Amino acid sequence: MKRSESHKYFKNGRAVVAPETYAIVKTKRALANALVVIKDRRETTCIIDETKLGSQKFLGFEGDWRMITFDMVLPLSLVGFFAAVSGALADAGVNIFTISAYTTDHVFVKSQKLETAVKSLEKMGMSVRHL
Repeated sequence: MKRSESHKYFKNGRAVVAPETYAIVKTKRALANALVVIKDRRETTCIIDETKLGSQKFLGFEGDWRMITFDMVLPLSLVGFFAAVSGALADAGVNIFTISAYTTDHVFVKSQKLETAVKSLEKMGMSVRHL
């Protein structure tokens, strides 16, 4: 799919903001109740609802992240979607942490930047709602 075609996904695109606050955690092994576990040669990273962290041990922690899910099917052949999203959010001064599933993408933003991120996505033509 051509990069120019990615803009049609913004015109009538939808995104939802999850109510939870998440932590991005570096661990030795997957945490119980983690939303996402990413394991590579160097480290294991877990994304977890902060209320589910409990007394689990971790090597690194950064909390206060909110998840915005792009509530639409994004084909694997789509080119430039995250480039446009990350560019718009960077222009607004919003740092991000991103993950992609098979047909759904997610962006995590710090709580204090959430409304700035929402306004930036709406400026791109997306409808954003809070769950």
